[in-house]
Amino acid sequence: MFVFVTGGTGTIGTAVVAELLSHGHTVLALARSEASADVLAAAGATPLRGSITDLDVLREGAARSDGVISLAFGHDLDAPGALERSIAEEAAAMEALGTALVGSGRPIVTVSGTPWVEGRASTEGDPLPEVGPVAGRSRSVNALLALAPQGVRASAVRMPRTVHENGQGGFAGLLTEAARARGAVGYPGDGAQRWPSVHARDAASLFRLALESAPAGTAWHAVADEGIAVRDIAAVIARRLGMGTEQVPVEEFGPFGPIFAMDQPASSAHTREALGWVPTHPGLLEDLENLEP
Repeated sequence: MFVFVTGGTGTIGTAVVAELLSHGHTVLALARSEASADVLAAAGATPLRGSITDLDVLREGAARSDGVISLAFGHDLDAPGALERSIAEEAAAMEALGTALVGSGRPIVTVSGTPWVEGRASTEGDPLPEVGPVAGRSRSVNALLALAPQGVRASAVRMPRTVHENGQGGFAGLLTEAARARGAVGYPGDGAQRWPSVHARDAASLFRLALESAPAGTAWHAVADEGIAVRDIAAVIARRLGMGTEQVPVEEFGPFGPIFAMDQPASSAHTREALGWVPTHPGLLEDLENLEP
């Protein structure tokens, strides 16, 4: 396939581009800067200059492709209003991409998060929540999947809050960054809450499988570790960095604080069975051993 990818230089996107190329696909990748274009070209992709807000460029990329993988999301989310702005930009981008594919039968795979379900691990059949700080992302994904009857083979890969590689990335990575700044590894609540996780390269293989074969209107879980207690994650980070651990107020984690504090295990049993997805890379606790002191 000739695949148009947005967000191709991020943690997930870099792995997705490599996965596609290694399996015989050709990649056209959105590049928001010359530096990004150089990175993509070096990886073997063809850069298409533009950003997530350049809707005409997105439509062009979709029109030229046999399929789309949409990963781009805003940066600098700590700035006031940045999260809301990034969610709105993503919604407009996904609408532009999906509309460009109406009637074509071509695939588009987008990214979302695994949902939270009280008292059990969430599954692929659970709906995305349309309330809370990132509800707008859920609405965008649901709108894209709703294009299935209009001839768009849309699917969503739901990601856990920690997508990692070499001990970096996701919520665990944010804990590490905060720890380096404060001198201790802080976590909200008592740390018993569980976070699912996946290695970036395992997630990339699922994006490829969904692009190649996922039915229209379906959702899949890129979950390797169903749920690891946050205090266990913090303990490994603290040992690697030579620090202690401590409980800190939820508010210290900004807009992500309420999500940080949630118990949110997730299952990928259906994904593994239906798509034949098999994670093969290190789990989170093993991968965190790669952290440099």
